[in-house]
Amino acid sequence: MVDCGTTTITDPEEYRARLPCTSISLVLGGRGEFKARITWVNLRRLGIIRIEEKVPRVAFLAPSPGSIFVTFPIRTQLPLVWGGVEIQPREMVLHSLGDRFHQRSAGPCRWGMISLSPKYLAVYGRALTHLELKAPRATAFLRPASPFRTNLLRLHAHACRLAETKPDTLAQKEVAHALEQDVLNALVSCLTAPVVRRDSGGRQRRAEIMARFEDVLAKHCYQHPPMREVYEAVGVSERVLRICCAQFLRLSPLNYKRLRRLNLARSALRRAEPATVTVAEVARQYGFTELGRFAVAYRAVFGETPSSTLRSELNIRDPAFERSKRTMPLQKKIQRLPNLHSGQ
Repeated sequence: MVDCGTTTITDPEEYRARLPCTSISLVLGGRGEFKARITWVNLRRLGIIRIEEKVPRVAFLAPSPGSIFVTFPIRTQLPLVWGGVEIQPREMVLHSLGDRFHQRSAGPCRWGMISLSPKYLAVYGRALTHLELKAPRATAFLRPASPFRTNLLRLHAHACRLAETKPDTLAQKEVAHALEQDVLNALVSCLTAPVVRRDSGGRQRRAEIMARFEDVLAKHCYQHPPMREVYEAVGVSERVLRICCAQFLRLSPLNYKRLRRLNLARSALRRAEPATVTVAEVARQYGFTELGRFAVAYRAVFGETPSSTLRSELNIRDPAFERSKRTMPLQKKIQRLPNLHSGQ
């Protein structure tokens, strides 16, 4: 049976639960209300996803380790950065099994994902090309011939339009089967393209360091260990982590850690009851001991005061709520972030 649908999300925390087959955490870095639209089609052998987002952010993604994933930008004006590599409009990313990676955008973006099991990729690869197609040991960046890539994106868009406008049509067995066969044929054609870039051993090691960095930050989300303890927990020197963060995030480890805590505080404020929770309580919960500095840093990043966020907490329960504000790239936003107390 085909599972398909579309949903609009205005709460970043809900993103984690609603994105199929993938764990995701977001760190927003621009003004404006977060808004994402997810459209999905789960066929018998294929998973198809399209994602549209409105504000600059860093995403840390962990797709299901049992499937092969191909990701690609879709008509996005600003370049997307996968694992520290800026993706060109004609490129696709073939992920290794169990890949965990950062994806960075400097503004509104649209991107897609297709997943299938290694078994079916091998079967269809042999049937259509007489080649043994499988997940690479290291993430590979492909540049398919223009007709192959155009055809795959056309079918991907067609599947998503059906999910949005005619889900009953997709529920018909013949339609679903024909669509799946067409997408599989187009996908296999794209995956036979030459690899234009492959993860080097050095970049792959840096990606693993960044994944451990995220694990440490997630483990201590309600605490605030000093950076020397973070370096020790990640298992690298300060210099090495700085180099990795500069490549993957365009931020220092300290600035990313601080921005991540500001995002957690914002999420808590949006979900809190103003009658029973104060800004000071939320700030202290995420390690900000000086309320004035916290408020200045918060407003510099999100364009509103913490108290305004707290008072507007009902907005996250109203899908129709939307504010349009000017966004700016993440790195510019960080330049405006004032230095907090060194112990924060």
